[in-house]
Amino acid sequence: MLNSKKEAPHLSGTCAMLPYMIKANFSRPLLQTREFRSILILMTAIQEETLYHFMEDSTVPFTAEDAAQHIRILSIQRVARLASEIQRLLSIRKSAFQLDKKRWVSRHGYFEKAHFVIHPTRLELLNGFLIPGHRCVPFVNPLLSPNEYIFYWEDRVISGTTAEGKPEEFYPYYSILGEEYAPQYVAQDTPENESAFNESLYEDPLEVSLHVLDMREIYRKIAFEPGDCLSVSVRDWKKGRFDLQMVKRGTWQESALEEWRQTAESGFRRSFDELGPSSSTEEQITFAYWYGGRRMLELPAYSLEDFLYEKTNYIETVPYGLESRFWYAGREIPDQIEPAEEFITDSHPAEEILYRYKVPVSRFVIQAYIRDAFFRDDRNLMHLIERIAPAAVGLERYDIQVLMSFLTELIIEMHEHYIPFVDQKMGHFRQRIAELHTAIIELTAHLRHSSIEAFQLPHHTFITLSQLQEHTAGMLEDLDTDECPPDSELMILDVSIENMLDTYRDVRESIEESIDGFRWSTFSFESADSDYGYIIQTGIVGTEVWRQLSFPKTGSLTLMHECIQAVFRWNNQFPHRFVMVEHGEDLPEAAYIQEIVNKGIRECAYEYGLGWTLKIVIVSRLESGESIQCVAGNGAAPPEQSGGALHFQKLLEDLGRIEPFARERAAAKLGPDFNPVFFDVEQCNQDLLKIFGK
Repeated sequence: MLNSKKEAPHLSGTCAMLPYMIKANFSRPLLQTREFRSILILMTAIQEETLYHFMEDSTVPFTAEDAAQHIRILSIQRVARLASEIQRLLSIRKSAFQLDKKRWVSRHGYFEKAHFVIHPTRLELLNGFLIPGHRCVPFVNPLLSPNEYIFYWEDRVISGTTAEGKPEEFYPYYSILGEEYAPQYVAQDTPENESAFNESLYEDPLEVSLHVLDMREIYRKIAFEPGDCLSVSVRDWKKGRFDLQMVKRGTWQESALEEWRQTAESGFRRSFDELGPSSSTEEQITFAYWYGGRRMLELPAYSLEDFLYEKTNYIETVPYGLESRFWYAGREIPDQIEPAEEFITDSHPAEEILYRYKVPVSRFVIQAYIRDAFFRDDRNLMHLIERIAPAAVGLERYDIQVLMSFLTELIIEMHEHYIPFVDQKMGHFRQRIAELHTAIIELTAHLRHSSIEAFQLPHHTFITLSQLQEHTAGMLEDLDTDECPPDSELMILDVSIENMLDTYRDVRESIEESIDGFRWSTFSFESADSDYGYIIQTGIVGTEVWRQLSFPKTGSLTLMHECIQAVFRWNNQFPHRFVMVEHGEDLPEAAYIQEIVNKGIRECAYEYGLGWTLKIVIVSRLESGESIQCVAGNGAAPPEQSGGALHFQKLLEDLGRIEPFARERAAAKLGPDFNPVFFDVEQCNQDLLKIFGK
């Protein structure tokens, strides 16, 4: 679509979890790539936020003292040496451009009134629209979404419209932001898109709708043709306002365009040399324009798309852990033996201690671990510390004592507000994420403290682990709450966890293959403990209906069959069997779940009659698992006589039709009171009690 000779690599497999992060409201991590070290910024969170507001509004060069004076006016709290703290923060976080030893210029000040180019594609010209997408990076406030930008033609606002199409048709318009994140931007564009992506967690929807600029009248009025381009001037960086003008093909001299191209290459090269792969593609591009100088903000110029994908032979998109970056063509991004740099703002000494041991967690992550301890009913303080910072981290005795004191204060503060019943559904998800986060921290510590050299490990091992750690920490922060997300978000969360578990296992296995004899076993499903079980999820393939059960390790597949019949309110009207997915072989129903786990089997299929297939996944270990309970679920169970998943989906469609005949026919099959979205965990547990009588 972009007519590019160099396409960004298609990232799949272990990266599949990334598009789902945004659906569950998990923020994208801003990973840094310099040497890891503990940095204590003494400014409070309010003062830091005030600083960013100051820079958002600033259009002229400023000093750290200028910013400090602004903060002092608005902040009652005092920080000694505030100006030096600001200077240090700006240097570390690269949130402004340094003019000299004292002066800085904000991104607002640098990019305001700048000029750049958009080259509409044939698809846009044929359909009479323009997709902002990534085209305005880095000339706009990054807090804005592309659908919030406003464009002007001859001082009149260009009206918006929508374009419908397959998601993959729109992904190239967001690829500069990272191809792996393109689905997120498309999903975020409209609530309908988000719902469409959520309906099928493992596949893209067939069609989406995207906010676009309605350019039909403009294209027609100015006789816009392929090869022409649009020059764009920044009217308001903070609010995302832009002016458009047409530039006919051949207007600009090739020598002037070549000058801009060389300047752009120089800017990108310096960005790579000075900052490495940076925290994101946006940061790489932003500093490429800074290092390239004012010429990159002037016309004539190429569009950023044309430059990156057509006009340079020195830059290409390369994998970087679970993400992608721009880098020197034909060269991999250098590996590193340390994870990403982290920063502490307004921190407690306990957080600083953990950062010093390279356990990058915030207070909110620690609080999520405390909630998990409440959920487990584990009152042992050392168990809690070992989950936050496993033994491989190597905490010193004095630091353990400080952590104990800090955790004790938090536990006393939080315990009186914790309600176990309210946390039942969310607690299982938090427990799984916490276990994975602990495993990542432990694996990273094992590798760091071993005699293993970076070249012995699979490429970007620490980067991948760091990105996984960022995602799981973000999830834990989101689950440091008493409010349970809706079931739809929990289902998305469940898929995200599974994808990250797969990624973690892949990383661990690749390390084991690379380094013979290197083994660790803390994060595994096996244990010598006698009192534990498993969280098992069973979902009806082809529908959005699923249930999660706590299930004893000694429970057999026969028992699982009875549970499935109960939670889906079926009555054993069809024959059934359990099948290994990979080999198609039947599993003996007398087999215990623990036996299946010991054989390395994590999922299987349950075939019921000719129309129903259920996917059964052993999700995680449960510390106490003698009882059978339904802990989560989604959607009303279909009647077993409704003809199978495909026919059931058709009945649901008919249930929502205007035609009364179709509605009545569907209601007759499903039942007059059937509500597709209804799920009651208490009702499921009552149905289980009827069968098992306890």
